[in-house]
Parts: sequence; C-alpha cells; structure tokens
Amino acid sequence: MDLTERTLESKTVYEGVIVRVKLDEAQLPNGKKARREVVEHPGGVAILALDREDNVAVVRQYRYPFHKVLLELPAGKLEPGEDPRVCGVRELEEEAGLVADEFIYLGGLYLSPGYSNEVLHLYLARGLRQGACHPDEDEFLEGERIPFARLVDMVMADEIHDAKTVAAVLKAKVYLERT
Repeated sequence: MDLTERTLESKTVYEGVIVRVKLDEAQLPNGKKARREVVEHPGGVAILALDREDNVAVVRQYRYPFHKVLLELPAGKLEPGEDPRVCGVRELEEEAGLVADEFIYLGGLYLSPGYSNEVLHLYLARGLRQGACHPDEDEFLEGERIPFARLVDMVMADEIHDAKTVAAVLKAKVYLERT
C-alpha cells in the first residue's frame, strides 16, 4: 500500500524568528483531501559531553513554554545550511565552555513528526578541555556536572523531561556499553 500523502497546495501562515508555519492541503492515499499544519524548523544539535571522570556537562535553563527551569544537555539551533557537527562544536563551547577532541555522532531525531520537520542531531563529546563559556545575549543558563550513571538514573526515574537529553543519555549509554 502506498501511504504517501501528496501536497496539493501550501500556504505560509506565519513566519517567525525560529519557525515558519504552513497550512497545506494534501491528498491522502484514499484520494480524499486533508489539511496539514507544518512547523518548519532549521533543526539543531545536542551534545552529551563526558569527561574522564564520567561526569556530564549539563545546563539548567528556563523554558518559557513550560514556565519552568529544565535540566538539559548543551544544545542549539542550526544556522541555514550549517553542518550539525560544526553547530555542536560551537554550542558546546558557548553553553558549557568546553572544547572536545572527539565528536561521535549518535544519530538524528524527528522531534515531532506529526506537525514539524525539525531534526535534532545528537553527539557524544569526549576528550574535553576547558574553553570559554559565552552564551547568546538572550540566553541565561547555569552549568554543572552530573555523574553519567546518576543522569541515567534521573532519566529512568522520570526526573528529566527534555526529549533530546533523554534520547542522548540512553543512546550514549548503549553506545558506551558496546564499545
């Protein structure tokens, strides 16, 4: 069975600083039509930076949509056409003040494929050296280090709700167990 939905018409209804929202009309596999709302996002990266003592660099940052401070991995938005690894290197230094000798790609996530095209790329960074922390002008965060085993426990105890952090922690755990 062909499950493909074909775009018949597409209209941009909002263009913001980070996202663009489109309202599309699509033809379904059964020939009927449906409306599809699509949030276009440039994508981003998240970095699990693991030091020699098995501690992970994390940040606490206020997230306005949830009106609370979340514990997350350093992360950031891709610039148009930017290589995800280049973005990861930049964001790790900006948010955590760290430079890594090794960047291991852990894969990409479709964060909410029902309505968004955002892809988030995950990296494991090792061989860490201290650099200069310099967050963006409108970015306020606190950095800390948490033992990797404790971070895994926090994910499994439902103490961390940020999807990129949950996925990166679990992917890194499996990766490290296999290598």
